[in-house]
Amino acid sequence: MSDPHLHPLFASLGGAAVLRAAVDGFYDRVYADPELAPFFADTDRRRQRDHQFEFLAAALGGPNGYRGRSLRAAHRGRGITAAHFARVAGHLQAALLAVGVPEHVVAAIVATAARLQPEIVDATDR
Repeated sequence: MSDPHLHPLFASLGGAAVLRAAVDGFYDRVYADPELAPFFADTDRRRQRDHQFEFLAAALGGPNGYRGRSLRAAHRGRGITAAHFARVAGHLQAALLAVGVPEHVVAAIVATAARLQPEIVDATDR
């Protein structure tokens, strides 16, 4: 039974357990991607996964609020291009599908993430 207080998008993806599995799969993909791995060279990987889970849960209407820095502040000066953003979005889509999130829900989540691009991308593609 779903919680009536949760946003339909968070509930329709399957809740916290499914989101946690998707975030773990997402970072497995990102850390293995030679274009993206350098962005995380000095990152505490467990902390990053936990932080991303909290952020996505909040962004998708989950029960807990996000307490981190703004997206713009967290990504400023990192040299993230639209191509990097697209790679990350592709890994997110693949990770969600891999844990059984329905395609229409994945499409809605990816569309939600796409709206965040201006807050994250701060460099031009070469």
